[in-house]
Amino acid sequence: MAEASYDVIVVGAGIIGASTAHFLKKKGVDRVLLIDRGDPASGGTGKSAAIVRSYYSIPVMARLAKEAVQLFHNLEAEIGVDGGFHATGFTQLVPPDWVDTAKELVAMHQSLGIDTDFVEESEWAKRFPWLESDGIGAIVVENSSGYADPVQTTEGFVSAFTKAGGEFRPRTPVRALARTGDRITGIILEDESIASGAVVNATGPWSTFLAASAELDLPMRAVREQDTVWEVVPGRELPTTPVSNPIEATYMRPMGEGRWLFGRGYPKPYFDVDPYNYKESADEEFVMDLRDRWCQRIPALQGSKLLHAYAALYDVTPDWIPFVGPRSGLDGYYDAAGGSGHAFKTGPIFGRELADWIVDNEVLDDFRQFSYDRLASGKSFNQAFGGNRV
Repeated sequence: MAEASYDVIVVGAGIIGASTAHFLKKKGVDRVLLIDRGDPASGGTGKSAAIVRSYYSIPVMARLAKEAVQLFHNLEAEIGVDGGFHATGFTQLVPPDWVDTAKELVAMHQSLGIDTDFVEESEWAKRFPWLESDGIGAIVVENSSGYADPVQTTEGFVSAFTKAGGEFRPRTPVRALARTGDRITGIILEDESIASGAVVNATGPWSTFLAASAELDLPMRAVREQDTVWEVVPGRELPTTPVSNPIEATYMRPMGEGRWLFGRGYPKPYFDVDPYNYKESADEEFVMDLRDRWCQRIPALQGSKLLHAYAALYDVTPDWIPFVGPRSGLDGYYDAAGGSGHAFKTGPIFGRELADWIVDNEVLDDFRQFSYDRLASGKSFNQAFGGNRV
């Protein structure tokens, strides 16, 4: 069989892989192949809560999230569809012992131009009549944030990519990376090898296996993450935005038509699983515990009807921040994985910046921190606040 050749192959059609492929074509790269063992967003991306907000403790993540919010507001102009984005705003509840930290974060966010601020306690009853406020130290809102449809967004990037002349191969498992010395030269499929000038490993929880096929270390955990979908009782007063609630370690977002998505936030227990073989239904104990946590904070949720409960996967790096970029001493290879459950919103910006790095070999200094090389340099990201684990 004749060996094909591409300028760049992107393995994985989740949000980061699909957006990377799109921006590579937008930058004029001629031969780009996007390939996935399933369909677009068929892995962790498709089950993402898809909350689009900027509440991060790390300045570079807040900067990227701000740019992501702006992109989602203008996504139809970028890829031809709106990605199901709803600019509802975002509400962050703050525990009493985190108020001083939250003040520092809000000041940092405002310095970056993020539209965020505290809501005065005297306004809580009027603005949040649905909320049981006992035990809350502060409330922060982001006016421009919201939520999106993760599948519609990802499919939109793939469609824009193929319309621009890119090639997409769904339901095509990649068995291994091809390596010659200190260079990745392509990929190996079941019945052919495909050469490429560069390969992007964007396969989420399966990235460690693909990297290992070329004797590359990629220290990530595959963690089982559960979510639930509920139908609320009609006519009750409820939030109009996604809500992050670290007091009960939960999050929620509207889905339309009286449906809400509920999940557990940090801190919570994490359980490593085999991404090729894990329980994809939610545990009954988890479902009932999650319901009880939310009902004590929002009493109007009592009587809600469970519609769906499922488990997805987080691909978690040692510092909970993605590995994105090239590696020193290895040509033709780029990491693009490790979203750790919170990188859907920033995925398109990671894809855009990675495309710049591949084509121009130029990125801002703060973005270089995302490279796998940070582990060897001892410059892993520090977690000052749990807000980036939602």
